[in-house]
Amino acid sequence: MSISAEALLAILAMAIATMACRLAGLVLPARLIGTGRLSRAFDAMPVAILSAILAPLLLTRGPADALAGLVVIVAAARLPMIPVIAIGIGAAAAARALF
Repeated sequence: MSISAEALLAILAMAIATMACRLAGLVLPARLIGTGRLSRAFDAMPVAILSAILAPLLLTRGPADALAGLVVIVAAARLPMIPVIAIGIGAAAAARALF
C-alpha cells in the first residue's frame, strides 16, 4: 500500500490546522478575556454547547428522558455540579422505570 504525495500533504495540513486550533484555544482566551461581556460569554460557552448537544436528545427520545432533563435543569439552577450529576442519574433511572 502506498500513499500519494497529495494525500500525505493533505493529512499534514489537517494535522497542522488541528494543532493550531487547539493551541489557539489555550493561548487566545487568556489574552482576550478581561472583564465584561467577553468574559461572561466565555463563561457561558460550555453550558451553551452542552445544551445544544443534549436538548435534541432529551426532547426526541421519549417522555422519560424529557422528564429527567427537566429535573436536571431545575437541580442545576440551585446545586453544584456533582450533586446535579447524581440527581440526573437518579432521575433518568426513576423516569425510565416509570415509563
